[in-house]
Parts: sequence; structure tokens; C-alpha cells
Amino acid sequence: MAAPNIVNVTTITGKTDVLNVITTTSDVVRNPASSGKVYKINYLTVANVDGSSSADITLNMERDSAVYPILYTVTVDNDATLDALSKGIYLEEGDALTASASVNGDLTIVVSYEIIG
Repeated sequence: MAAPNIVNVTTITGKTDVLNVITTTSDVVRNPASSGKVYKINYLTVANVDGSSSADITLNMERDSAVYPILYTVTVDNDATLDALSKGIYLEEGDALTASASVNGDLTIVVSYEIIG
């Protein structure tokens, strides 16, 4: 795992992904090992699309086989949205953001990021 120097980059590719969160931990964004790139996560929001029930979200950063919680079983009220990141974070090679929910199908994630290389 490395943290590529972002001063002399040759490309910056903007991406936006969506994920329907399930009870099994799933990748939101994963920077492959040996990618030679760094991913800058700029925006991540969690929306509860259920009109009557709240649901819990767990959002983790994974590094070197260790899991570091960003959000841990945080309740998102029905018909509400949660801004999950107050500032941008970087994913180095081999890092990942993962998520799981207390209920299948109630929570969606929108994540906007840059692939810098």
C-alpha cells in the first residue's frame, strides 16, 4: 500500500456511484492494491427511502485488514438523509469504504469521489 504523490498528477477522474445498502457488508468504494492512484472521497450521503421505518447504517474504512468505523449503527430516520462526511478523506492503495444496514433495501448511498493518478 502506498500513498501516491498527488502534486504531479497526470489525471483526475471524477466519479459518482450509488449503492443500495444491504445487511451484508458491501464495498462502497475500493481502491485496488497496486493501482498507483489515490481516491479522494468528497461527498457521501445516506438516504432512508422507507416512508415509515428508521434504519441503521454502519460505514467503515478498511486498511491493512483492519476495520475503522466512520459511522457505527447510526440511525437514519424514515424519509431522511444523513451527510456522512464533513470533510474529504483519501483512500490509499488497498483501502476501501464499506457499508451495511440494519434492514435490506431501506438505505441508499450516493458517493462522489476523484481518482487521482
